[in-house]
Amino acid sequence: MAPIFVFIHGGTWRFGSAGESGYPAEMFVKAGAHYLAIDFASVTQVNGDLGVLAAQVRRAIAWVHRNAASFDGDPERLYIGGHSSGGHLCAVALVTDWASEFGLPGDAIKGGLCMSGMYEMEPVRLSYRRSYIAFTDEMADAMSPQRHIDKLATPIVVSYGVFETPEFRRQARDFAAAVNAAGKTVTLIEGQYHHDEMAETLGNPYGANGRAALAMMGLDRA
Repeated sequence: MAPIFVFIHGGTWRFGSAGESGYPAEMFVKAGAHYLAIDFASVTQVNGDLGVLAAQVRRAIAWVHRNAASFDGDPERLYIGGHSSGGHLCAVALVTDWASEFGLPGDAIKGGLCMSGMYEMEPVRLSYRRSYIAFTDEMADAMSPQRHIDKLATPIVVSYGVFETPEFRRQARDFAAAVNAAGKTVTLIEGQYHHDEMAETLGNPYGANGRAALAMMGLDRA
């Protein structure tokens, strides 16, 4: 059975699809892993509720864990990653209580790669994104993984590009620092790229995110 990498695409919680996210597959398959890209609704289709997207992502990950054997996947080696708004949803998934919510092992996910994401929603709530996300205090709290680091049960990698906007850079550094301060295992990676270029590096074994993903999965020497 082979390890599994589940990818959560970006697109401001509105755009993108699993069908457009196949570009990293070749790298993972050549390294001996399964690669799955998952879909979820646009936030504009669910009355601006990010919680619906998070629930869909969590259910998809739980399905992969439960059905891994059907495609020769190893449920004991399940890793996840996401870029931009997908990086945010990846972090939300990483602070899920898998045991109580899904009846899965608490460490169902063995590692996470949060790429160029947002991890504290209050600044997002103050941005133009409030025009299509129906923020409430409850949603901002539930969807801010930086506030729920106590639930983090696996080592993570946080990456960002030095040519991204200041808020993306700040959020990545602050999230990694908060995880480290909580005594959890985190690696912070700084790539010499712009925002979209950081996503593209996931398909390159020598790129910032591709190299990080393979190392996280123990496949960097494969």
